[in-house]
Amino acid sequence: MGEETKGSDQKVMLVIDENEYSYYALMWMLENLKESVTKSTLVIFAAQPLPNYTNVFAAPLGFARMYFPMSTTPALIESIQERNKKVSLGLLEKAKSICASRGINVETFTEAGDPKETISDAVQKYKIKLLVMGSHANRTIKRAFQGGLSNYFINNAKCPVLVVKKPE
Repeated sequence: MGEETKGSDQKVMLVIDENEYSYYALMWMLENLKESVTKSTLVIFAAQPLPNYTNVFAAPLGFARMYFPMSTTPALIESIQERNKKVSLGLLEKAKSICASRGINVETFTEAGDPKETISDAVQKYKIKLLVMGSHANRTIKRAFQGGLSNYFINNAKCPVLVVKKPE
């Protein structure tokens, strides 16, 4: 008899962040793909975005920033990175708790860096068979100029991508 493929060899990865669309994707996946998820290893990933140095002071200082340019300090950068890590770990704990309440065990992890790179690296490193993402439908203008994250992975991922769109 040939060797059977074990369910644990089939990994599904959900990308989660602070917005409601990724949590909608998680809930949709748990309701609609429960059988697949329970037979596979579910991996939940939260990217820790790097600080955007040009906008660090934009919100607190507004127009004053134009007249009094400030440089970012290593301590400020470290503080922002630590905050991003704490937020990511909190998101993962919430997602893990949601899954546990439905009897689904998950692996969670987070990495700092550009989301396109960290997610791509994770897909390859963990041999992901299906990547699940929420659609950020309200970011039309940003998507027109930069291209959305889900759009990037639809065109570039090394595995199938499922983009879950929240009904309006």
